[in-house]
This record gives sequence, structure tokens and C-alpha cells, in this order.
Amino acid sequence: MVWRNWAGNQTCRPAVMASPPTRTEVAQAVEQASVANHVVRVAGASHSFTDAVATDGMLLSLRHCNRVLDIDHATHRIRVEAGITLRELNRVMAENGLAFPNLGDIDAQSIAGATATGTHGTGARLQNLSACLVSMELVTANGATIEVNAEQDPDVWRAARVSIGALGIVTAVTIQAVPAFTLEAVDRPMAVEDVLVDLDELLAANEHFQLFTFAHSPLAMTSARNRVDLAPQPISRAREWVEDELVQNHLLHAACELARVAPRVNSPLQRLGSHLAGYSHRIDRSDRIFATPLRVRFVEMEYAIPREHTAEAVRAVRELAGRPEFNVTFPIEVRWVAADDAYLSPAAGRDTCYIALHQYHKLASELYFRAAEAIFDSFGGRPHWGKQHFQTPETLRPRYPEWDSFAIVRKRLDPDRQFANSYVDRVLGTV
Repeated sequence: MVWRNWAGNQTCRPAVMASPPTRTEVAQAVEQASVANHVVRVAGASHSFTDAVATDGMLLSLRHCNRVLDIDHATHRIRVEAGITLRELNRVMAENGLAFPNLGDIDAQSIAGATATGTHGTGARLQNLSACLVSMELVTANGATIEVNAEQDPDVWRAARVSIGALGIVTAVTIQAVPAFTLEAVDRPMAVEDVLVDLDELLAANEHFQLFTFAHSPLAMTSARNRVDLAPQPISRAREWVEDELVQNHLLHAACELARVAPRVNSPLQRLGSHLAGYSHRIDRSDRIFATPLRVRFVEMEYAIPREHTAEAVRAVRELAGRPEFNVTFPIEVRWVAADDAYLSPAAGRDTCYIALHQYHKLASELYFRAAEAIFDSFGGRPHWGKQHFQTPETLRPRYPEWDSFAIVRKRLDPDRQFANSYVDRVLGTV
């Protein structure tokens, strides 16, 4: 029995792999694991780039616990089992006139995995995905099932929203949705320096704004997304294939492979690609604008830094990614979110810029990521919990004002570390 993540960079051989068909049986599995002296980890959609899931104990999959439990049209709240993917959830929401206020560009994750790792979209006035949760069902170390929300236990609530699975197994969540809306997406190239100089104005003028930039090009592809009072206008299948499959997947894959075997072509390929990338305009349902199909495999590091350091950090990582010894074939992605109050949220207590670095999965990444991490460290960066980093409790504790508050909740809910593994112990500590 072997588990492998989407990127293929993490594997493990659990003693037990289980896919309980019901939430009751999830709780029973935790009890059985305790009797057998197995730790328990949960695999969502296996989209994390870290070893957060890896275990030699019991590995649970919640893929069968993916039901919609309740939809309250009056309050715009939807209750679902934790194994449902964002893609499935978006479809159900759209059918019922609902939507997430913000989403990332990948919709393959389970709702539990996405929120537990601090997944986010972009929008300087919008918070990350876990802020949409208003309640959750949690199976604790003794197999008991509890409901967690801000009213019943504020400390546990602030810890559980972003927990890396260290407090228990989330089996159901209640989401505060919003009425379905249409987004207008305008993608256009701009000079990187022009974006950085005008950044505050661009973030203020757009509900959602992000940029992608290759290290070897002076240009950035910017994406501005704003609500419009129009019906969705889906593009044709032919145009969708050209933009989403041909350009973003087939051509990117070809460029990565070419740069892998002939590194000297990487720089001219990036400059050519940036100049060829043109203006794009779409008006569609929000989730279809947010999500981007990306099938080229890669590994990723992403850090959250205080928003005011955006320009300095972007310039530094662009210079780093342009160094020939790293042969970086993917663009740098930059997004922004508002502060929230989850104890371990990378955006806790501060308006945040997220900078994501990717590397083609067939190319070496560790030296590049370690060098980048040194840059992010200089800005008090906090890692995305589902993406690669090399931090320890000693380096992380000063960066999170409520680090000790989370540790108190963890000790209370999982005193014997039933839900720990090497990753959790490495980043959160063993006490």
C-alpha cells in the first residue's frame, strides 16, 4: 500500500489505508487506530507538496464523505462533508445560486485540506478560504465527535480553522457563502516595475488582482477580476482549449522539457513567451474565472509576507529565479489577501502578500527554494502549510503572535499526539 501526492514528490507506506463511507465510521477508525497504537493522518486530494499526509500508521481518505448535508438559502450557508472537493462544491453552489467570495486558482483540493493548510485566493480586501467557515465537526483523539465554532469555544475555533490536521479529523463544515456572482476578468501584460510602482492603486481599484512574471522578462501578466451586473458569458470550447489547454499546459510543458535538456534556451523562451502573451477578456461565473486547469506537474514554495514589503521581495526573488544555476522554468506568482484571526493562518494579524515559486517536477528545486526562503525570512515570512519549506518551531514561533495559543489547544485536544507525523512534529514541535 503506497500513497503518493499529486506532484509525485511525496510517498509513504501506511500500515493501514482506509476510506470510511460515513462520518460515524471515521470516528470508529480513529478508535481502532488508538487501540492498535497507530497515529492517524488524512489524505484529502493529495495536493500538498509537503509530507503533511505521510505516515506509517493509519492513513484515512475522506473521498466517500463528500455529501451535501444542508443548504440554507436564507442565510446563504451550506453544510457539507469534509471530503468534498472545491470543484464539486462550486458546482453545487452554482446550482443553488451561491458562491465562495474568493477562491484560489486550483479547485482539486478537498474543502478540509484547503482550509487546514491556509489556502487562499487573491483580493486585498478579502480573507483566505478558512475565513468562510462558520462551524466544523471534528473527530478528536478519543474518537469523540464535537462541533466547533466561535460561539462554543473561541480558542479551539481560532486554532481549528488552520490546523494542518494536528487537532483531529474535520468531517463536516458549514460555509458562509455569498449569492452567486459574475466576474469580468481582464488579463494584460504590464512592465513589472510599473506594477510595483502603482501597486496600491491597482489593489484598491480591483476586487481581485494578481500577477505572474518570468524572471528573465521585464513583463508581468496581470489579472484583474471584478464583479459585473451581467449574465455569465462562457467562452467557446475552441477558445477555452486554446487558452487553457494549449497555452497554459501543452506549451508550458514543452517549454519546461526543452529548458530541462537545453538550459540555455530558458531565458529566450521566457522573454518570447512574455511578449507573445496578449490581452484576454472573459465574463463568466465566478468559480470558472477563479479556477485554472494546470496539468503540468511542479513543486511549489509559497510565503506570506507583510504587504508593505511586496515590491522589495518581488524584485529579490526575480533576481534569484533568474540565476542560471537554478534553471527556473515557471513564472513567479504574486497575490494579496486581508488579515484574519486564525492562530496559524499565514495572514494572521496582517494584510499579506503571497509570493509563490514553482519548479518543474523533473528539475532540482531544493537549492532554489532554500535560497528563496532566506529572502522570505528577512521579511518575517510565514510559509503556506501545504507547500515546501524548511522551517522549525524555533524559527516559526516568533512569527506567529498566537503560536503558544495554538499549542495549548493542541495539547488539550490531542495530548498523546494521535494526529502527529514527522511533518507536524517538525513544524509544530513534539510538546
